[in-house]
Amino acid sequence: MELKQKWFDRKFSFDIEVKTFPLIVERLRGTPARIDDRLRRLNPEFLTKRISDEWTIQENIGHLFDVENIWKVRLEDILEGKEFLTEVDLTNKITDDADHNEKDVSELLIPFQIRRNRLVEKLELVSDGQIEMSALHPRLKTPIRIIDLAFFVAEHDDHHLALVTRLLKRFK
Repeated sequence: MELKQKWFDRKFSFDIEVKTFPLIVERLRGTPARIDDRLRRLNPEFLTKRISDEWTIQENIGHLFDVENIWKVRLEDILEGKEFLTEVDLTNKITDDADHNEKDVSELLIPFQIRRNRLVEKLELVSDGQIEMSALHPRLKTPIRIIDLAFFVAEHDDHHLALVTRLLKRFK
């Protein structure tokens, strides 16, 4: 299947049942392991192989590392009762300028896992009453709760893992 949807074209309906929060946190906890699994048997030359103007496998992984801090900041925004979530640079300049292809992939995976573990730890400290706290998402122009933020992050992870899988299929 060669369907490809751009992240910014995605539409979200934030009506997730609160009782699913632990399931979403587990999805987030598992992302580093899923990345590792995808790359375990991969010929290293494919990590940085570019197809047209798309990010390489390693750039997709680097992007997940690059944006990990924004999820932590946005969680803190909600917990602090801010009206609006912190805005981000929607051009992905940080990833484009990071030269992720010049790094060893472990320089991305290990720090990503450390950052992700910190996010998961913070989410696990959220009380039942806090799960539904919200702030306005600047791009989507809709309030999102902590559970919605966690879901949004998990969907973003899966988006990039699907892109990695798509690239892997092209190399077979």
